[in-house]
Amino acid sequence: MSLPLSILDLAPLAAGQKSGDAVAKSVELAQHAETLGFERVWYAEHHSLPGIASTAPDLMIAHVGAHTKRIRLGAGGVMLPNHAPLRVAEVYRLLEAMHPGRVDLGLGRAPGTDQRTALALRGSHALLMRDDFPQQLDELVAWGADAAPFPGVVAQPDDAPLPPIWLLGSSDYSARLAAARGYPFAFAAHFSPAPPDGPMLGYHDAFRPGVTAAPRSMLAVAAFCAETDEAAEDLARPALVAFARLRTGRPTRPPSLEEARAYRFTPMEEAVAAQIRQTQIIGTPDAVAARVAALAERTRASEVIVASHAVDHDGRLRSFELLKRAWEAR
Repeated sequence: MSLPLSILDLAPLAAGQKSGDAVAKSVELAQHAETLGFERVWYAEHHSLPGIASTAPDLMIAHVGAHTKRIRLGAGGVMLPNHAPLRVAEVYRLLEAMHPGRVDLGLGRAPGTDQRTALALRGSHALLMRDDFPQQLDELVAWGADAAPFPGVVAQPDDAPLPPIWLLGSSDYSARLAAARGYPFAFAAHFSPAPPDGPMLGYHDAFRPGVTAAPRSMLAVAAFCAETDEAAEDLARPALVAFARLRTGRPTRPPSLEEARAYRFTPMEEAVAAQIRQTQIIGTPDAVAARVAALAERTRASEVIVASHAVDHDGRLRSFELLKRAWEAR
C-alpha cells in the first residue's frame, strides 16, 4: 500500500504503573515502529488526565530521539494557545538541532484538557477566552524565520530551522485554515464524533499552494488489532472504561483487563462508551486494515496515523505489528 502508516502515542498509564515505566514503554514502541518501517511517531499534549503520561511532547521527542535512529518524531500536537509562540519556536528549533530532519511540529488550538485546567495553564479568563490562533501561528512562523515580532529578540538556536508544521483539528476550522495557507492538515478521527469526510475533503478542495505546493493530509484513527476479534476487544476495553469515566466526570487510570471485563457501565457511561466505539476500529489485522484503507481512500488521506491506547504493552506492540503487516500485504 502506498500510504505511509504512523503511530500516535499517548503514553498510556495503567492503574498501579509508574510514569517512568510508561515512558520507557513508549521508547520501546518507537524502536519497534522503527524496525517495522512506520513513518513517524507523534506524541500528544494532554493535561490533568490520569491515564496519559504524554504531558510534554517536546520531552518525549528529545528522549525517544536519543534512543532511535531514523524514524520521524513529532508533536501531535502542541496546543499553541497554551504557550508563548517564542517558547515553542525555541523548543522546536532546539529539537531540530538535536535530531536534524526527524522532527515534526503539529499545532492545535484546543487546550488538550478541561476548562479548569486550561485556565490554570493560561493564567486568566481573558487569555482562556481569546481566539487568536491564526495570529499565534503567524507569530510562531515569524520567530522561525528570524523575522522577530519584537526587535532585538531572536529565537535560539538560530542555526536550526523550525520543523515542518502541520495543522491539527477535529472540526473544519483548522482544515479551512490549513487549506487557505497551504499547510499540511491532520484530522483527529480517533476521537472526533464528527465524520472526517467533510473537513478532509474540504481541505483538499479548498487548498491553495503555500507552505506546500500540494495538499497533504493525515487521518488519525483509533485501531486495535489481534489474532481474534475477542482478543482485540480485550485490548481495547480498559481504555474504553477509562474514557467513559473521564467523559462523565470521574477520571481514573485504565483498569486491568480483569477489572474492565467485570466493570458495569452506568447508563450515562454506556451512552459515552457507545459514542467512543463509533470512533474505534477493532478486530483481526486484515479486517482492520481493510476498514482503515477504505476510510483513508474515502477522505483522500495522504497518510494514516494510528492511536492504540492500550495498557497491555505486549498487546499494543503486537497490534501495531499485525496492522503493519496486513497494511503492506494489501
